[in-house]
Amino acid sequence: MKTRITDLLGIRYPIVEGGMQWVGRAELAAAVSNAGALGMVTARTLPTPDALCREIARTRALTHEPFGVNLTLSLLDQTQRYDDWVEAIVDSGVRIVETAGNNPQPVIARLKAHGITVIHKCTSVRHALSAQRLGVDIISIDGFEAAGHPGEDDVPLLVLLPAARRALCVPVIASGGIADGRAMAAALVLGADGVNMGTRFMLTQESAVHEHVKQTLLAASERDTVLIKRSLKRTARHFDNTLAREVLALERRPGGASHDELKHLLSGARGRSALETGDVGAGLITASQVIGLIDDLPTCAELVARMVSECRAALDAAHNLFGSNGIGNVK
Repeated sequence: MKTRITDLLGIRYPIVEGGMQWVGRAELAAAVSNAGALGMVTARTLPTPDALCREIARTRALTHEPFGVNLTLSLLDQTQRYDDWVEAIVDSGVRIVETAGNNPQPVIARLKAHGITVIHKCTSVRHALSAQRLGVDIISIDGFEAAGHPGEDDVPLLVLLPAARRALCVPVIASGGIADGRAMAAALVLGADGVNMGTRFMLTQESAVHEHVKQTLLAASERDTVLIKRSLKRTARHFDNTLAREVLALERRPGGASHDELKHLLSGARGRSALETGDVGAGLITASQVIGLIDDLPTCAELVARMVSECRAALDAAHNLFGSNGIGNVK
C-alpha cells in the first residue's frame, strides 16, 4: 500500500504503533516493524536517556526495518528540559520521532536539524495547525475514542479526521478507535494517509503485557473505559477498574480534588505494576473504546496482514456499490 506516510517513513503499510508507556518496548516495536508497519519505542518507559539508548540498540538488533521513538512531553512541568533525551535519540541514529503531550517547540528544532522525521500527536485542529507551523512532518490526530489523553473537546474521529484533513497540508494519521482493516479503510476514505493503533497492538502475542490483563481487556466491551482527570483539564481514558473509579469518586466530591491529592493514585509505577503482574486493579490501565471490537491475540505479523487484506476488501466492496451509471445498488 502506498500513501504519503509510507514514502516518508519508509514502511510497506500505512500503520503506526501508538506510543504506549510501559508497553512500547523493543520486542513489540520490532515485531510491528518486521510486519511492515512502523514500530514505536516509548522513551519515557525507560528510566534514563542511557537506558533509552540501550532499548533502541535492542530494537535495532531485532529488526532491520524502520522504527520510531515516542517522546512524550510533560503536561505538568512546563519548564522541563529534554536535551538529554533528544541527545540519546540523535546519537542512536533514530530517523523518526513522535512527540506528544505538549507543544513540541522545545525539541523540534534540534530533531529537524538532524534530519529526523517528526510526527506530532494532536487532539484538535487548532493544535495541529500550530504544530504544522512549527515544522512537523506528520500530524497524528487523536479522536475522542482514543486511549490516553484525547483532549478536552470530545470530538470523535469521524468528525475530527476530515476537519483536520481539510485544514492541514502535511500528511495526517488517524488515531483512536482503529482495530481492523475496515476502520483503516474508513480512515483512508476520510482523508487519512495512515492509521495509528495503540490498544490493538497492546493485545498481541509480542506485547509484554501480562496475560491476565490481556484476557480482561479481551472480555471487555466498548463501554468499559472511563474518563478521569476531567476536573483537572487533563482528561485521560483508562480501563474501568477499581482504581479509576476511586479517582472519579474523589473528583466528584464537593470541591473536587487537586492533582496533589490524586497523584498517589495516578502513579505511573502503579500502572506499570498492573501491566506486569496482572493485578488489574493495582494501577491505571490505558485503553481505548476499541477494546469492544477486539477478541483475539494475533501476532503482529498476522494482525497487519489481516488488516491490509480487510482494508482492501472493504475498499473494493465500497467501490462495487457503484455501477457504471454511478448509482449501482446503493439504496
